[in-house]
Amino acid sequence: MHTVLVLGGYGNFGAYISRALAQDDNLRLLIAGRDEKKARRFAAEIGLPERQGIALDADVTSLARQLEAMAVNTVIHTAGPFQQQDYRVAQACIDAGCHYLDLADGRDFVAGIGKLDAAAHLAEVLVASGASSVPALSSAAVDYFLPEFSRLDSIRHAIVSGAKTPGLATLRAVLGYCGKPFMRLEKGLWKGVFGWQDLHRRRYPAPIGKRWLGNCDVPDLAVFAQRYPDVTTVTFHAGLGVPVAHLATWFFSWLVRWGIVNNMAEWAQSLHWISRRLEILGPQASAMHVELSGIDHQGRPLTRVWHILAGQHHGPHIPCGAAIALVRKLASGSVTERGAMPCVGLLTLDEYMGALVGLDIRQIHG
Repeated sequence: MHTVLVLGGYGNFGAYISRALAQDDNLRLLIAGRDEKKARRFAAEIGLPERQGIALDADVTSLARQLEAMAVNTVIHTAGPFQQQDYRVAQACIDAGCHYLDLADGRDFVAGIGKLDAAAHLAEVLVASGASSVPALSSAAVDYFLPEFSRLDSIRHAIVSGAKTPGLATLRAVLGYCGKPFMRLEKGLWKGVFGWQDLHRRRYPAPIGKRWLGNCDVPDLAVFAQRYPDVTTVTFHAGLGVPVAHLATWFFSWLVRWGIVNNMAEWAQSLHWISRRLEILGPQASAMHVELSGIDHQGRPLTRVWHILAGQHHGPHIPCGAAIALVRKLASGSVTERGAMPCVGLLTLDEYMGALVGLDIRQIHG
């Protein structure tokens, strides 16, 4: 039986993943976190024996030994924000001889995971970073349409959330680059832009409608430039479900850019409290789109647009699909890749969507 340990297993994303995997009879699931009582209580809540909820501190030097003692086959690391972390958990997994997946959305963290590639190959394990909406799902959508193009020129994509407030760690990560500069590829040149600026609106299919968007720094901006070498433009934007919250974030980005505020992440706890109370003003629906432009095999301009739409506040389940699908593939032995890499090319779009069956989530291909 394949033993899976979900680090942060009772947190926001960890809980979604754990609930899904608890239904798999061929998996032995361990719910891990710093608080043993919470871990045991949540394990019981999802139908597992309480003893499968355990206390585990990811920062301890004995982590590899503990994973080995528990005969863990795969660790799913959900305890962000990853922008402030190093690779000690991934390295511990390599040392313990078990696979490692994370839901990291930190650009440098995901893009730099390759430094562990030689060690992961030697240990014959898979170390995949960014098993989330970006870059796992976004790259799966690109790969789905890629055969239609003789030359792919641009990838423009975005995520718009519902009103449900993300976890505090996610909010800290999002605010960490608010008003801060980062680089992205535009028309073959690396251009500096600022987080949560470039304010504009985009219309999404019903029931989403028009949403505000702003610049966001994600792993795709670095990873896609390497994975799709002919591409000359890669952009990513995001939008908050409550319009006033998005416009406030845009306003705060100017305060950071002008040097009036140093880092909006320092305000995350207060803003999290406010956001929770504004949820009633926003929608339940959320969406993601990937727009590809280039040349088809007859030499004609070609554009393809893919959407994924979520209702009933089911959007936060979408980032969890990659870890769920990949663990199932690892348990069945159908993943042969080994080494350390960003989580691209490991899942097809159908495999990713298969992990979201039963939710109010649908695709539109255009």
